[in-house]
Amino acid sequence: MADITRRLGWRHLRSAPTAYVRHHRRGQLARDGTGLSFWFRALSAALSEVPVDDRELAMAFHARTADFQDVTVQATVTYRISDPGTAAGRIDFSVDPDTGAWRSAPLEQIATLLTETAQQHALDVLARTPLAAALADGVASVRQRISDGLAAEPRLPATGIEVVAARVVAIRPEAEVERALRTPARELIQQEADRATYERRAVAVERERTIAENELASKIELARREERLVEQHGTNARREAEESAAADAVRAEAEARRIVKLATAQAEAARQTGDARAAAQSAWLRVHGEVGAATLRALAATRLAENLPRVDSLTVSPDVLTGLLAKLGRPGDGSA
Repeated sequence: MADITRRLGWRHLRSAPTAYVRHHRRGQLARDGTGLSFWFRALSAALSEVPVDDRELAMAFHARTADFQDVTVQATVTYRISDPGTAAGRIDFSVDPDTGAWRSAPLEQIATLLTETAQQHALDVLARTPLAAALADGVASVRQRISDGLAAEPRLPATGIEVVAARVVAIRPEAEVERALRTPARELIQQEADRATYERRAVAVERERTIAENELASKIELARREERLVEQHGTNARREAEESAAADAVRAEAEARRIVKLATAQAEAARQTGDARAAAQSAWLRVHGEVGAATLRALAATRLAENLPRVDSLTVSPDVLTGLLAKLGRPGDGSA
């Protein structure tokens, strides 16, 4: 939109570098061009402003395929007004001299023209294409057909419009049809996922079986080694018992020999002691047999005195002492 300012009954217009402006004064073309800036009187001026930059036009329309399925086509057309003078003569691009705004909607007219033209060519392609083919390869064919159709449309260059590019974003069926089409693919994906899950489980089971077999083999080998260890322990215990028994027999035999020797020595000692005692007794008897009765009585008294309790004092009367001395003084008395 042009920038218009007011000064004392005059108007000043300043346009953008991408806007083509035509100024008619009293029905005659006064000036035209892009990026103009000039003064004018509103009562005698007629102004037109045509954008000459590239513009994007997004469009969406419905179509029906060869198998009677409704689809939605989303496309974008890039265009520009290559001949703004022709466009200004065919389409109303006039602007208000006070505000600089368009008096009508020229870009909407161009959008309607491009949309209907593109839609016509897209419908022509999709009407002969089944839904599956349209969804698989329809984007490229529809884009090519729209580009060719817009390039061959005679009304566009006659209006000063040039199509720069055409793009088809997507071709989508109705929601129910799209869900139905997704179902086989989803089922296939689910089957692949299930197959991968089963294979992973099978691999896991196989690995678990291998691990269990290894553990069982380890347990068997361990049991075999334990059996050998028990046998070795038994052999060692038997050998230790045999060696212990042999040692006990040797010790018992040595102890028996020692006891026999000790008994023999004790018997010999007892015999010798008996012989010595017998010899001493015989000598004692022989000595006693050779001495007199008085001596024997004296010895007996001595022995008796040795075995009597201790006597601190003894009183002997003269009568007892006289009689005792008298008896001791008679050695030939047979009463002793």
